[in-house]
Amino acid sequence: MRSSRLAAGALAVLLAACASTPKPPPRVAGVKIGKPYVVFGKTYYPADDRAYDATGVASWYGPTFHGLSTANGERYDQDGLTAAHKTLPMPSFVEVANLDNGRVLTVRINDRGPFVDGRIIDLSRKSAQLLGVDKPGLARVRVRRVFPGEATVAALAPPTLLPAPAPVEVPVTTVAIPGAPAGTVFVQVAALSDAGRAAWLAQFLADFGPVVTERLPAGLTRIRLGPFSPEQAASTLARVRGAGYGEARLVTPGVP
Repeated sequence: MRSSRLAAGALAVLLAACASTPKPPPRVAGVKIGKPYVVFGKTYYPADDRAYDATGVASWYGPTFHGLSTANGERYDQDGLTAAHKTLPMPSFVEVANLDNGRVLTVRINDRGPFVDGRIIDLSRKSAQLLGVDKPGLARVRVRRVFPGEATVAALAPPTLLPAPAPVEVPVTTVAIPGAPAGTVFVQVAALSDAGRAAWLAQFLADFGPVVTERLPAGLTRIRLGPFSPEQAASTLARVRGAGYGEARLVTPGVP
């Protein structure tokens, strides 16, 4: 059902590639723009740029991130027609034209990145496949902000998920955290392989409390909040999960 809906939506937006852009509607409630942030020493300024039109390089990301939280708290679906952008609102919509093969597709922005000079958009795997970007890995593209009609917006919307039952008890895992005071608790949010996205997430989480990052031998960057008292940790965990990071959990210093 989901793949059929995506296929139909993809065909519709491909056929409508040359359609003119309608007058932008008023800003929709719930759209996240975000504060300025710094990644690898460069400052990015998110903005509701309704005339955005840029040419650059597109890349794509897939299985490593599938199921993880995106920058606006959704679950990343590598088979969805989505993309990451450094500054455009989340969600917003852009028309991506592959200048190497002429293919055009409308995608929904729900993540931040790519944090590589010259790259202007990071496509989901499905979007990359439809645009012919998946095999070469990179492509020259034109990215233009668009405001599609209700049918396209509905086709590109994330699947509606049933709310998870409220947990009766929050599990606390005992792990080794060097130098952490006894009796304190950390909120472990994520472990990411992309250093740019890890840097973005660390800055985003700074509003929730002190951020601790740790580079792991496997190349992942682990991101935690804390240390907190048990009461503070439980409150912070609820806020972090409410922001979309449902896999966040509590960990406490100790020996595994």
